[in-house]
Amino acid sequence: MRTLTMAQADDLRHATQAAERRSRLRFGVYLGPPVGGRRHFAEKLHAALGAEAGDAVVVFVDVRGRALEIVTGEAARRRLPDGSCRLVAMSMATAFSVGDLVGGLLYGVSALADHAETRH
Repeated sequence: MRTLTMAQADDLRHATQAAERRSRLRFGVYLGPPVGGRRHFAEKLHAALGAEAGDAVVVFVDVRGRALEIVTGEAARRRLPDGSCRLVAMSMATAFSVGDLVGGLLYGVSALADHAETRH
């Protein structure tokens, strides 16, 4: 089962690159099932960024499991506190609940960058 079309993946890639330019944070989006617990898996994805993890934001979406996790690095967290991430996650979940996976992802990446940009 393919979650995104090539065009949708390209749109998401462009949105992620734009968010990185605006916020000067690194963004990663992962769609798929977790290996083990969802939060632990999302944290492992984030840690896999190595030296870039401190300035990184990982958005993990388990489409089938209907779960969303946002993990921020230490420096990124100063600009994206948990409350901001929760607000964005709620909006993303609303889009997902009506079947708009791509719209929710595009909104989420852009909104996270907006929040980070205002706290820079």
